[in-house]
Amino acid sequence: MKKLSRRAFNTTVGKGIGAAALMTPLTWAYGSPNTHKSQKKLGMALVGLGSYSTYQLAPALQDTQFCKLSGIVTGTPKKEVQWMQQYGIPKESVYNYDNFDDIANNDTIDIVYVVLPNSMHADFCIRAAKAGKHVICEKPMAMNVAECDAIIDACQEAGVKLSVGYRLHSEPYTQEVKRMVSEKTFGNVKYLSADAAYNSRGNPDQWRLNKALSGGGALMNMGVYAIQSAIYGTGENPTSVTAQEFSTRPEYFKDTDETVTAQFEFPSGAVANIFTSHNVNANRLYASCDRGWFELNPANHYGPLRGSTSSGRTIEFPHERQQKLQMDDFASHILSGTPNKVPGAMGKRDMIIVEAIYKSIAEGNVKIPLEFAPMYGFGE
Repeated sequence: MKKLSRRAFNTTVGKGIGAAALMTPLTWAYGSPNTHKSQKKLGMALVGLGSYSTYQLAPALQDTQFCKLSGIVTGTPKKEVQWMQQYGIPKESVYNYDNFDDIANNDTIDIVYVVLPNSMHADFCIRAAKAGKHVICEKPMAMNVAECDAIIDACQEAGVKLSVGYRLHSEPYTQEVKRMVSEKTFGNVKYLSADAAYNSRGNPDQWRLNKALSGGGALMNMGVYAIQSAIYGTGENPTSVTAQEFSTRPEYFKDTDETVTAQFEFPSGAVANIFTSHNVNANRLYASCDRGWFELNPANHYGPLRGSTSSGRTIEFPHERQQKLQMDDFASHILSGTPNKVPGAMGKRDMIIVEAIYKSIAEGNVKIPLEFAPMYGFGE
């Protein structure tokens, strides 16, 4: 994708850490709690029609219960025609990056899902909020913590809901991990290992390898999955992190990190190691507990996932698109006040950790303390 100009946005607003959880007129407009199954679906516009929107989000929106594809935003005129024909999107619900703000006048669009390079997340999330639309921001939430604050504040000021595109919180394997941790099925978690990586052999000019567009390499892309695994796999936020970086293909990874490892300490005494890379394939969560272990392998791809435990149990669930479950969960949150499984505070928390990892590396692999509000980033 070509680099696109970004509108200036206000980064001087207050740095509050609360997620945007305000009720809006849409709640009463679509009915009281537990009645929304009979109401019309919320309209969603996808901003950015790259591979994730094309092959995951748009197909998932054909099966969602509480939301539907109602609009698109793209900088490629050819895609406008293709998507209008394929999904029956009317011309008045098709926007480009310049006239995007006109979406405020479109009553058929309730939610805007920002699926753009990381450098454009804050700009378009803030513009969507100012247009009165609820917001899903694809992961990572932003380029830095300051941008996360700006997004959160904009959504709070506009009275709209905010979520981050962590699809795994809505799928059953991850929910089962959370249950085992919460119920201490195998006792307390003592050690956790989380790997999230893939082998990048594609175009060296892709935006993910351009730091100005991505904000970082493997850590910003796949690393947030490993960070997430370490947190919901222990049920705690970390108290410190120590990190390392190395590269075996510097001629390809000229501008961004190739491979990052990091070690976390948690309040309970548990420790975790994460591994993320754009140079190898790795996809696993393993936790050693007082009385056994549990594992997801694979742990974070589009599914189906697989799980096992030291008791000999195989963890299996019927497969559904994770994106379908994710978007329906957010629509349900808007319609009836069900929990927001992935609030903006969670995205900000993870960016705090990402910044601490980069700081540890820059300062010679030193331990960086981490502080959060109680249970900060675990949902609403």
